[in-house]
Amino acid sequence: MEDKKTARTGGAYASILGAAVLWGIIGLWNRNLMAGGFTPTDIVVVRNFGGMLLLAAVFAVRDRSVFRVRREHLKYFFGTGVISVLLFTVCYFSCQRICSLAAASILLYTAPSFVVVLSSVLWREPVTKKKLLALGLTLLGCALVCGVFAGDLTVTAGGVLLGLGSGFFYALYSIFGRCALARYGPMTVTVWTFLFAGPASLALLRPERMAAALSSPRQWLLSLGLVVFSTVAPYILYTRGLARVESGRASIMASLEPVAATLVGVLAFGESLSPASVAGILCVLAGVYILR
Repeated sequence: MEDKKTARTGGAYASILGAAVLWGIIGLWNRNLMAGGFTPTDIVVVRNFGGMLLLAAVFAVRDRSVFRVRREHLKYFFGTGVISVLLFTVCYFSCQRICSLAAASILLYTAPSFVVVLSSVLWREPVTKKKLLALGLTLLGCALVCGVFAGDLTVTAGGVLLGLGSGFFYALYSIFGRCALARYGPMTVTVWTFLFAGPASLALLRPERMAAALSSPRQWLLSLGLVVFSTVAPYILYTRGLARVESGRASIMASLEPVAATLVGVLAFGESLSPASVAGILCVLAGVYILR
């Protein structure tokens, strides 16, 4: 029995880390899409609405039971889809416009801290020394990877609020998601998240600009890669892991994302790997290892 429990937990950890890696490679799609005429808000629309279309099409054929939920539970999916997925991206991209990318990134990765605090208050999840050490290491690692100590950090009061907002709304996926997972399976939670996030993201749509940006087959293929590999797949994996792991622990482990993003920058775009980035990667890996 203990072996089975250990195997299930190990599988949940693998799902969360896999999700972090897939979120981390998003630069492969985003950079090329923006080079082809996409704006950050266009990418939000493609991710959310495209994710909705893909999930709805697959499960309309595979398993329609995921569409059956109780009306009083729709509030949880409004939380995961609109309050979390949509609002965190809007805040994050807005922060990037008025602050340095490093500042926006490190403010986003305050999310695990919010999750640990909220989970402790809502569900009495223990705030152990091991969890605090892992949280500190991953936060320091993210700061190093994002270049916070490189001397080119620029922030404004409004940017800090937007950045903290992105971290807070990002964190709420783990909170609302856990509430929904108490009643439904991971697939149902993921599908309904995008059934809310997809239509809500259309408020950002500029049809003429989007049509121009999608004028080439290459942009369509890049958009498909973004939707499949850095949107739908990681959300399924993370939600599956969240069903078996404490919210705070899951959020800290997902801090592997900027490590993956850094390695993508080095391997795919020829970016340099500074000593600070190496130190940051080691800090994040150490924090994740502590939580194993």
